[in-house]
Amino acid sequence: MNRIRSERHGPVELLTLDRPKALNALDRATLEELLEGCARLRADTSVRAVVLTGEGRAFVAGADIAEMRALDAEQAQAFSRLGHAAMDALESLEVPTIAAVNGFALGGGCELACACDWIYASESARFGQPEVNLGLIPGFGGTERLVRRVGPAWAKELVLGGDPIDAETALRIGLVNRLYAPDALLGSALEAAAKIASKGPLAIATAKRVMLQGRDADAATAHALEQSAFGAISAGAECAEGMDAFLEKRAPSFEDR
Repeated sequence: MNRIRSERHGPVELLTLDRPKALNALDRATLEELLEGCARLRADTSVRAVVLTGEGRAFVAGADIAEMRALDAEQAQAFSRLGHAAMDALESLEVPTIAAVNGFALGGGCELACACDWIYASESARFGQPEVNLGLIPGFGGTERLVRRVGPAWAKELVLGGDPIDAETALRIGLVNRLYAPDALLGSALEAAAKIASKGPLAIATAKRVMLQGRDADAATAHALEQSAFGAISAGAECAEGMDAFLEKRAPSFEDR
C-alpha cells in the first residue's frame, strides 16, 4: 500500500503523506517510498516545484514508535541512516520544495519540514522535537537543520526541552515562513509553487545548489562558488531568453530542466 500520494498540478508535484490513522508517522516503508519518490522527481525534468503535505489532522506526528520499539542499537542506527538519506534526497532536489504543514509536525515531522526549502503552515499547526520525552534524541537531522533554521538557542529549547510550540511562535522564531487559515493553506502553497515554477529552472537549480554547497564553507569559498556559477549560467540559453524577454517587454519562455 502506498504511503505517499502523488498528484500533478501542471509543473507542480503535490506529495501527500497518506497514513492518517497513524498521523502519517514515518516508518521504514514511508521513508523508502520518499527516497524512491525523490529519485523519480529528480529524473522528471517537467517537474519544477514540489509541495509536501499530510492527510488528515497531522503533517507528520513523528517516527513510528511502534516500529522503533523493537529495534536494537544497530537496527536503530540503520533506521536513522535511512531517515537521513530520505531527508537529504528531499533537501537536494533541484526544484524548490514547500512544506504545507497542516497539523502536527513533531519529531520526524519537524525534521521533514526542515528538509524542505521553506515552510507554510496552518494557524493550527504545532511543531516540536519531543524525542527526549521518550529517552531519545532526534534521528533524522533535527539537531543540525533546526539550528540552521532558528539558531542554537531556540533549537536547544525545542530539542532539550521537548515541548511543542504553536504556529505563531514558529513564525516568530523563523521556523515557518507564512501562516494561513487551515482551508487556505494548501491552495496558497500550490499557488506559490506554481509561481516559482514559472522562473528559469536552471537558475533555480543553480541557486539552490550554490546555497547548499556554500552553507558549510567559509565566506571566500562560498563567494567563489557563486562567482563560478554566475559566470556559467550567464552564458546559457536560459539566461539569454530571460534577458531578451526583459528587453522586449514580454514573458520569458523557459524550457524544462
